[in-house]
Amino acid sequence: MIEHLGIEFIEFTDAKIVAKMPADERTFQPARRLHGGASAALAETVGSVGSFLLVDSSKFHVLGVEISASHVATTSESEVFGIGTIIHQGKTSHVWEIRIEDKNGKLISVARLTNRIVAIKSVK
Repeated sequence: MIEHLGIEFIEFTDAKIVAKMPADERTFQPARRLHGGASAALAETVGSVGSFLLVDSSKFHVLGVEISASHVATTSESEVFGIGTIIHQGKTSHVWEIRIEDKNGKLISVARLTNRIVAIKSVK
């Protein structure tokens, strides 16, 4: 999905992760505007990678269990940015808020992602 949508990560910190995604024929809906599903895919990718970086990946899997997104605007800009901020970092769950913005900082979508942190030996 990451390669197919052209998502690139550009910033990593302990509490924030930023990625950019092209707004083009891969991510447009028929009216040539950014598709809400592409925004949701960007949001889930940002939050999932963010959680993956916060756990010991040799001991834990990160599993997305819930995502909700509100699409508040659209854009015809050439790229959008997913800015993820962790708002809960527990032992077994992480909650991320992800803002999708255009290059001018205009809010396109806001999403909340919940990830489960599961010991590898318990996932089959």
